[in-house]
Amino acid sequence: MPQPTPPPSVLRRPQLWIGTGLIASVLSMVFALLYVGGNVDPRGSLRDLPVAVVNSDRGADAGGRHVNLGEQVVSGIQKAAEGDKSVDWQVMSRAEADRRLGKGKLFGALVIPEDFSTTVTGLIAPQPAPPGKAAPPTLTVLTNQAAGSIGSSMASQAAQKASHAASTQLGQELLKQAGSPTGSQKTPLPTAAQLKLADPVTVTVADGHPVGPRSAMGLSAFYYALVLVVCGMLGANVVHSQVDTALGYLHTDFGPFRKREPVQHTSRVRTLAISMALMLGLSVIMGTLVEAATVGILDMDASHLGLLWLYSVATIAVVGIGSLALFAAFGTPGMLLATIVFVAMAVPSSGATVPVQALPGFFRALAGFEPLRQITEGLRSLLYYGAQADAGLTRAWASMGAALVAALLFGFVITRLYDRRGLHRIPRTETGAGAGAETGAAAAVHAEASESSEASAPVTA
Repeated sequence: MPQPTPPPSVLRRPQLWIGTGLIASVLSMVFALLYVGGNVDPRGSLRDLPVAVVNSDRGADAGGRHVNLGEQVVSGIQKAAEGDKSVDWQVMSRAEADRRLGKGKLFGALVIPEDFSTTVTGLIAPQPAPPGKAAPPTLTVLTNQAAGSIGSSMASQAAQKASHAASTQLGQELLKQAGSPTGSQKTPLPTAAQLKLADPVTVTVADGHPVGPRSAMGLSAFYYALVLVVCGMLGANVVHSQVDTALGYLHTDFGPFRKREPVQHTSRVRTLAISMALMLGLSVIMGTLVEAATVGILDMDASHLGLLWLYSVATIAVVGIGSLALFAAFGTPGMLLATIVFVAMAVPSSGATVPVQALPGFFRALAGFEPLRQITEGLRSLLYYGAQADAGLTRAWASMGAALVAALLFGFVITRLYDRRGLHRIPRTETGAGAGAETGAAAAVHAEASESSEASAPVTA
């Protein structure tokens, strides 16, 4: 009796290598270009980083005239900014600067104090100040880690650079005015005094909007948002596979055993509706556990816990429903597309680590609609800014609602179109060599019979 010819090795199939290699190559290239491309040169891409300039200087009388050196500092900063568009210097009051820092609208501020002119002119005053009252001229740089640590650092460096440039300019003027006249000459100042006058201003750095010690230095909102997005995607994958398993379209392996339910021929629309309903239920569980783990176990700094819970559940639900819509429309490629949309393009354009103002133009455009950016801004409002609506929370809820509507419309319109065209998810089998593919009711009966016989059978080599 002739022995059957063994089937060729799977590894010898060119289609397997080409298909798998193409998918792996595209994913590798896309992730590398997006992740590194968005963060490779933040300083070179920096445009219009909002930083406040606060001039509280009341001025002083010197040499028979009233001077306001704070205005001179502001004028010098604005003049220097004419050829450098990296920083958007915004002149405002201290109260307005504090308000905007508290909403995440500014990454930092440069504050000129009320006595700035008095302390500067006092350095060359004829009579020394009384003991205990002499104070060096000071400029204060305010940071805002809640708006993003890298953006806050960039704003701080820009403000400190501007402060030192103003100090040098003032020092040159002071050196010209310093000294006591002797005839037509001025008595040279001691070297130590010249060095002091050459750079007279002291620059101090302070936190303009403090965050809690357990806030990951202003990054806890980003990490929490990323957890919610990943939970939504993974939840959608689990729901998709479990629903298909329950309907008999997929089998389940338990070690060497395989189980498969009888096929239930359900429309694509109904399958998607079942999946989305299950996703909504799981979102409540997952959102509750995420908050319990981060706030309850890890003691992450957080307030407005009820609103944070509702936001967490809604975020997971919307991301999960959006992923399920992609799965239903594109099948297996939909899973890769969801990964690119919710992770590959979202993380570098989120503005969470590198501010949006320091991203290349392509990523700035992505930041306008990518979900992770909107989710992170809403969480910053909840975690750092007292859940203020105009600190990003309103925009986050509106974006979430728009994304939910778009996902529902896209998913159900596409699946309805598939159903109307007869593109049902009914397995087809071959009746034998030359017999052709079975179709219609006979194919369904044959498929169910073969699948029922396979259920709970051990896998053989």
